[in-house]
Amino acid sequence: MLETKITDVKTFKVKGPLTHNGVTPFWEERLVRPVDIYPEHKAVGPQEVTKVSPSQVEVSATWLEIETEAGATGVARPISPLIAFICRKILKPVLIGQDPMAVERIWDQLYRTQVHGRKCDTMIAISAVDCALWDIIGKLRNEPVYRLLGGPVKERIRAYASCLGWSLKPELVVKRAQMYVDQGFTAMKWFFRHGASDGVKGEEENLLLAKTLRDAVGYDIDIMLDCWMSWSVNYTVKMARKLERYEPTWIEEPVMGDMIDEMAEITRRVNIPVSGAEHEYTRWGFMQMIKKKALDIFQPDVTWAGGISETKKICTLASTAGIPVIPHSGNAPISQHIWFSQNVDVVPLAEYLVKWNPWSQAHDKEFLAPVKGYIYPTKKAGLGIELDEDKVTEKTYDT
Repeated sequence: MLETKITDVKTFKVKGPLTHNGVTPFWEERLVRPVDIYPEHKAVGPQEVTKVSPSQVEVSATWLEIETEAGATGVARPISPLIAFICRKILKPVLIGQDPMAVERIWDQLYRTQVHGRKCDTMIAISAVDCALWDIIGKLRNEPVYRLLGGPVKERIRAYASCLGWSLKPELVVKRAQMYVDQGFTAMKWFFRHGASDGVKGEEENLLLAKTLRDAVGYDIDIMLDCWMSWSVNYTVKMARKLERYEPTWIEEPVMGDMIDEMAEITRRVNIPVSGAEHEYTRWGFMQMIKKKALDIFQPDVTWAGGISETKKICTLASTAGIPVIPHSGNAPISQHIWFSQNVDVVPLAEYLVKWNPWSQAHDKEFLAPVKGYIYPTKKAGLGIELDEDKVTEKTYDT
């Protein structure tokens, strides 16, 4: 094995077009948010995007790049400008001169030096660094990362269409739900727009979404419903009783991420499986979930919860408690290395955010997407992510 050291940590911004149908807005609707209890926030609509042509929207993204003496460069993307700043200004001094193969050592040093960053933005930055280091290792060994983690343990993984961004008008829900069934998906997730503070009208619209979905796809298709931390214990229990007739596979993140006792109470009281922890971090955060029996399904995000190294540990912890892990993922090229290094009992299903994944892969050479409802792993070395300069109209390095 070639010995090498980290020589530089850079971030750069790119812009380039993403082809879009041009008939409807790219983002038609958004999900409910905890801050929507305030009317001025509830009134905010879906994210706006810049059109560069009738059939294209502009995508801006920031990438992390870690360079080595051997010439192998690890990348992770997309990251926010704040995460880029943390990587470049705060984590870089710990990384320079290190052996990129020593991912456990580096992760531990980053964690121990950032004692005030155990969650949120600093941990997301550590996650990006960890993923980029695995990219380097895979390139040095000329293997996809999932093979270095012991995979592949399965040849393909069933994916569910995660439908954030589509309109919730019933006639359009029917159209899009049937479209994904026709594409071969056997499962899909939709996102509520109303929370506990929205009264009877909001409750009716949430129930209408579930009914519309079940009427559109029948009972042979799994449907999942995301509350995005915007419900309460009593509201969730009340809604779950009314949702039971539609047989959702799970309800997701009913309360705020730090309300572990409340999650446990909901999980204990409702007859629908409860998923969550998309906004939880590290093995220690998930250990608390296990101790409290807070959730039926764990959903760490590989690019937030501590990277590939830490998500692998979370999977091991979850397996000891018999809790399936279905990672949150708008970043399929990175998530695939967890999907394909864990068996079907531990990671039985892959989330494919149908709008976020094309957005996050807008500038990639290789596009990872489901084929007839299944995702197949990359054969490329490392993470399988490579910038396609032909898709980029502007590229600038940060200072």
